[in-house]
Amino acid sequence: MLKLLGARQLGSRDVPDVLRALSADPVASCMVAARVEEFGVDPRAFQGELWSRGRPTSSLCFSGANLVPLCGGHDDIRAFAERVSRAPRMCSSVVGRSELTLPLWDLLEPEWGPAREVRPNQPLLATSCASAIPPDPHVRPVRPDELEPYLIAAVAMFIEEVGVDPCANDGGRGYRRRVSNLIAAGRAWARFEDGDVVFKAEVGSMSRTVGQIQGVWVHPDRRGAGLGAAGTAAVTDAVVASGRTASLYVNSFNTPARRAYERVGFEQVATFATVLLH
Repeated sequence: MLKLLGARQLGSRDVPDVLRALSADPVASCMVAARVEEFGVDPRAFQGELWSRGRPTSSLCFSGANLVPLCGGHDDIRAFAERVSRAPRMCSSVVGRSELTLPLWDLLEPEWGPAREVRPNQPLLATSCASAIPPDPHVRPVRPDELEPYLIAAVAMFIEEVGVDPCANDGGRGYRRRVSNLIAAGRAWARFEDGDVVFKAEVGSMSRTVGQIQGVWVHPDRRGAGLGAAGTAAVTDAVVASGRTASLYVNSFNTPARRAYERVGFEQVATFATVLLH
């Protein structure tokens, strides 16, 4: 790969510029902004690194469990690819704005080999208004003592959406810990019927201005009854009531979900792409 002005790892002195860069694109950068706001950029707490070829306001990439290009031109993307190729791959996916993610993957694929799946067209949706439809009054934050039934639904959603079992590598300890932390933070929502989860969703990332909804799932036996739209409306209203913009991204081919989110009041603000790695 052709060498050029390299991407450097950012440090504490860069935090003001990083925050400015993230605030310029708050919906698309929510996942990273939430981490920076909570931990700064210390890799030990941040669980990743931020890179730039110059000023973070024009060149920025996050490298951690996910590889997330945030802004930059062609030379920046090449520099990010060159830097991440120097060491063994740590990320499980490349995700972000499609106009950044897909060119980055084009450079990485010869180094890393074929992806497990490429999802090139994922509308990134957002709303700052209360839901346009009545929220499901039975959708509520999950209690810590409800971890076990919620975890069953969360694992089923993950396998259906991502295509792998999140419990495969470590017996589920890591995924269980993540779900438990979301419940403890009041960011896991569900509708229970007879002790079982029939709708679930989480606010996976929450920055000062945006809450990103993820993991929306309806039990297969209850699909087609409007639970997805009404449940998402309940979670959306909670995010908006906190003073934040609610956002999520969805696969372009998932027509039922796109219709449900449109009913809630979400509008497309950008297009994401996700590359799922082996």
